[in-house]
Amino acid sequence: MFAVPPHEHVRYEPAVVGGVAGWWCWPEGAETTAVLLYLHGGGYVLGTAAAYRHFVGHVAAASGMPAFVADYALAPERSFPAALDDATAAYRALARGGHAITVVGDPAGGALCLALGSAVRAAAETGDLRPSLGLAAFSPWTDLALTGDGLTTRARRDPLLTRDVLAAAAADYLHGHDARDWRASPLYGEFDGRVPVLIHVGADEVLFDDSLRVAERIAAAGSTVDLHVWQRMTHVFLTNTRLRAAAAALQVCGAFLRHIRQ
Repeated sequence: MFAVPPHEHVRYEPAVVGGVAGWWCWPEGAETTAVLLYLHGGGYVLGTAAAYRHFVGHVAAASGMPAFVADYALAPERSFPAALDDATAAYRALARGGHAITVVGDPAGGALCLALGSAVRAAAETGDLRPSLGLAAFSPWTDLALTGDGLTTRARRDPLLTRDVLAAAAADYLHGHDARDWRASPLYGEFDGRVPVLIHVGADEVLFDDSLRVAERIAAAGSTVDLHVWQRMTHVFLTNTRLRAAAAALQVCGAFLRHIRQ
């Protein structure tokens, strides 16, 4: 992720939001009334905001909004539900600052994005928080119980992930907790019918079914869900910004984010 080239029109700045360290990505001329909260990937055990900031700069530039990349808690040192607790703390701080927020994330961060959307929905019902403008998830890992067919049917096509790798990461994060708890596996959660959702997934990744099944659940809740399946693409292909498919997907993402901000 450190090798992703920085966007030439984005400024990067370390910061702390709600007690959570991270990096701001500031596109030139960006509005500040609406912001992105970005939750990075890494299976809950890897990844840093510093490593992800250049990629997130491309997302921020496409949207015209600043993005905060959160360094949420990682396992095994801090296990479930520490990652969601940190994501919620950052969201609350941004909301207290008067920002309208869209949450974005990839694999584990994509699951956190969807779980945070459900947590905010519950808080909004009591007047404690206002809902997010929308959610955008790239190759989200929505089922830590690992029940998706793609783990078998796409195993030979995915050069990045295997069932064993995912099982080890899930064990480190869950630390014996139920894998079907919606806070870890948003596939089993409830969704806010008012909040639009964008999902990008590659057709050749083992987590393919995690995206399809959660998209079905979101649509059943009455939300607008914009699912994009990219043929012959693998896990989080968007982070390879030199790919034509990545550039196209970022354009789609930018259009979605700008539309829901209006």
